[in-house]
Amino acid sequence: MFNASALDAAIRKQSAAFQASLTEMHAHLFSAATVTISRAQLKQMQAVIAAAEAVLGEQEAHAPLGVFYGYDFHLNTDGAHLIEINSNAGGAFLNALLIESQPDSKENLLQTFVAMFRHEWHLARGDAPLKCIAIVDQQPETQYLYPEFLLAQQAFEKAGIACVIADPSELTATASGLTIAGQTVDLIYNRLTDFALQQHPHLFNAWQNNQLVLTPNPAHYQRYADKRKLSQLTDENCLKNAGVSPHEIEVLRRGIPETKIVLASDAEKWWAERKQWFFKPVSGYGSKGAYRGDKLTKRVFEEILQADYVAQRVAPPGECWVKLDDSTDAQALKFDVRCYVYAGKIQLIAARLYQGQTTNFRTIGGGFGLVVTDKND
Repeated sequence: MFNASALDAAIRKQSAAFQASLTEMHAHLFSAATVTISRAQLKQMQAVIAAAEAVLGEQEAHAPLGVFYGYDFHLNTDGAHLIEINSNAGGAFLNALLIESQPDSKENLLQTFVAMFRHEWHLARGDAPLKCIAIVDQQPETQYLYPEFLLAQQAFEKAGIACVIADPSELTATASGLTIAGQTVDLIYNRLTDFALQQHPHLFNAWQNNQLVLTPNPAHYQRYADKRKLSQLTDENCLKNAGVSPHEIEVLRRGIPETKIVLASDAEKWWAERKQWFFKPVSGYGSKGAYRGDKLTKRVFEEILQADYVAQRVAPPGECWVKLDDSTDAQALKFDVRCYVYAGKIQLIAARLYQGQTTNFRTIGGGFGLVVTDKND
C-alpha cells in the first residue's frame, strides 16, 4: 500500500530546484490510492502490446527505437482495452520516484532509464561517448511536468552525462549539428508536442542530416502514435492482408476498442451513433480536443467533421475507491493504466486517477498512483 511519508522523504532528498518546482498546481500530482490489477489483466496488456509492436514496430536497422512509448489502457469487467499509444509519454521519471520511494520497493528504474538512453545512442553511434543530452520542450519551465525534467537531468548528470533543459530556440544550428551555449548536443530527449517538428525546422534538419540522435522522433510518432494507427490495428481485413497471424488479430480485436476514421460523408451515421463513440483528433495529445459522444453539441460535432478525427468505441475506465481523509467517506475515482514500454517490454506500470471525461491532475485525491498485481487472483 502507498506510504505517503516515504514519498515525502524521497522528495526532500531531491535537489532544491526539484522541490521548488513542485508548486500549488502540483497538489494533485500523486495520488494516495493504490490500484490493484489482476494477473489476467496484466497478461492481456502484455499480449496487446506485443501484438501492436509486431504490427507497427518495423524500422530501419541501427536506428533509435524511441523512448517511453505509453500504452494507455482502460480496465473494466470486460478486460483491458488499449485506448491510446503515445510516443513521448510523460511521467516515467516521476513514477520511478513514486515507486522507488516505497519501503518494499526493490526497483532501480532511474538506472534503467539512463541505460535506455545510452542504448538509443549506441544504436546510432556505436561506441562513441555520449557527452551531452538536451531535454527539449517549449518553454520547459512553464510545463506541468517540468519537475520530471529536473529528475531526468539529475539522473543523467549522476551517470556522468552533461544535461541541459532547453527551449528549442536556445539551440543553435551549426554546420555539424546543434549547440547550446557553445556545447555540442549529442542527443535530444524530445518532449515537444510538435510531433512532426514543423515549427522547429532546425531540429528537423539536424535529425534528418543525422547530426544528432533525436528520441522520440517524427518517425516514431508516425509509426506508433498517429491515432489513425488504432484504426489499422482494429481493421481485421487490413490486418489479414498484411499477413498478421489469426492469434494476433484476435488479441488486438479483444484488446483495442474498434476505431474508425471520421469522414464528413458519414455525418448522419456518426450523429445517430455518437453515444457509442469517443471522438479524438488525429494529432491531438493530452486529451485536448477529445469528446465523449454523449456530450457532443451540434456545433462541436460540425467542427469535428471539418477536422481530422478518429472515433473509438467507448470502453469505460476502471474505478478505484479513495478515502481522502478521516472525516470523509471514500469516493470513486476513474483511472487508466499507463504501461511505459521500450523495445517492446514494459518498464513500469502507473495509474492516473481522475474525475471528469479525461485525466486532468486537478482531481482531489487523483494523480499518478501505484499499481500492484493481485497475487491472490
